[in-house]
Amino acid sequence: MVKKTDVINLITNKIPNSRVEVEAFNGNDHLQVTVISEEFNGLSLVKQHQLVYSALKEELASEAIHALALKTQTPN
Repeated sequence: MVKKTDVINLITNKIPNSRVEVEAFNGNDHLQVTVISEEFNGLSLVKQHQLVYSALKEELASEAIHALALKTQTPN
């Protein structure tokens, strides 16, 4: 099981100055994550998601995170 704060820390370590929102549903291993960052400027949606997945690769591989609904965007 992974804690929300751990997910936030992992993502913000990989993508500094990002705003991360984490919501658990259907147990603590199913997460909905929203990441808002200037780092995403000029990146395709696929590249944005790959950047977030790279921050969580160990948790996804070990299935500490079983399902991940991901939304990425740049600040308004």
